[in-house]
Amino acid sequence: MSKDIRIKKGLDIKLVGEADKTTVDATRSNMFAVKPDDFHGIIPKVIAKVGTHVKAGAPLFHSKSNEAMLFPSPVSGEVVDIIRGAKRKILSFKIAADKEQQYQDNDIKNVASMNGEEVKKHLLSAGCWPFIKQRPYDVIANPEVAPKAIFVSAYASAPLAADYDYVLSGKEKELQAAVTALSKMTAGAVHISVGKTSKFPLAGVSDATVHKVSGPHPSGNVSVQIANIDPINKGEVVWIVTPQDLVIIGELLLTGKFNAERTIALVGSSVKAPKYYRTKIGAEVATFVYDAGVKEDNIRVISGDVLTGINVKPDGNLGYYHNTVSVIPEGNDYEFFGWNKPITNKISTSRALTFSWLFPNKKYTLTTNTNGEHRAFVTTGTYEEVFPLDIYPMQLLKAFMVKDLDAMEQLGGYEIAPEDFALTEFVCVSKQNHQETIRQGLDLMLTEIG
Repeated sequence: MSKDIRIKKGLDIKLVGEADKTTVDATRSNMFAVKPDDFHGIIPKVIAKVGTHVKAGAPLFHSKSNEAMLFPSPVSGEVVDIIRGAKRKILSFKIAADKEQQYQDNDIKNVASMNGEEVKKHLLSAGCWPFIKQRPYDVIANPEVAPKAIFVSAYASAPLAADYDYVLSGKEKELQAAVTALSKMTAGAVHISVGKTSKFPLAGVSDATVHKVSGPHPSGNVSVQIANIDPINKGEVVWIVTPQDLVIIGELLLTGKFNAERTIALVGSSVKAPKYYRTKIGAEVATFVYDAGVKEDNIRVISGDVLTGINVKPDGNLGYYHNTVSVIPEGNDYEFFGWNKPITNKISTSRALTFSWLFPNKKYTLTTNTNGEHRAFVTTGTYEEVFPLDIYPMQLLKAFMVKDLDAMEQLGGYEIAPEDFALTEFVCVSKQNHQETIRQGLDLMLTEIG
């Protein structure tokens, strides 16, 4: 069964620095980091203290609210430091990796003979549960609440995003095992969305409903696909898994090993030779950023894409859920009278003094400069042009700002995640932090409504 999803509203931001279809091994990282902040809403309780030697897949900490929810080490090695911040909040676990990796044995499973409860218990005990997120609220899924459906978006429409067809090539067995396992944990369907022209590897899996997606960004966002396939109503829950995490889950089931390997796309206009690198979750980004070479010194290294990623600096670590690292020029320089002359080197949805609409296929070299400062939140009608969900984005943002829970519910707060407002933030003339506003509002809804 296949169903086409065509998205018309949105904006493709075409940037210089797309990764070549070449994959090499990254320089081996000596130090890995797992940051609890990557798991939004989780309060960690330490299991592996400083000085503990852990195997790959062994738990570093568990959730304070659910001891069964374990968070594993991506590599074997010694926990050399637990970095804390204000009020002793844990910021990261630092693991010095062994030269020869050792894996915790989680037993090989016959997925076909397992039921949903057995799959759930196995993923929890092996540390793979953090790969399953939920809507509403965009947090790690509550294992006690069964989802009405499970969604996988294998169509990446974000700027310079990794090509899933290329990254997942050769992983058919792992993907099929993971999809079959997920299908046992829901009474509904597993929905997989792929590009319109995609032919492998997720386009051919069984135990799932495959949908062909086309259109500008954010057509690859899973919220857009949920809205077009099986919208969320109050009281309903759906689960979400990314394709890169399906591979780790599938390999766990087939081999019994938690293999945190990632094939990441190193992209951006500041990279001399953008390509794909084979590394592991939590690796030092310097192990591949400087291997490819950078064109200038004043750069920003982002774990993730340029719209939703996190600034990690060149000495930072790869985020737990990311398979892209973007490197672009830092935008701390200013153009004299830049607002008062025709602009040909920037993207804009407005036709006032800008000409990007004349060259729809042109690729741009953009910086981190926001081209303006925070100002009054005004109504322009711009958000609706790039926001494909059947929601009023301006009204919803204002409801989240003033913490009006009733309006947040009625205007579609259950259906969204911060990433869905990355484009509205990009085109915002008021320079508001939309994603931060949405994240804070969702946290409030989770606390007050549950």
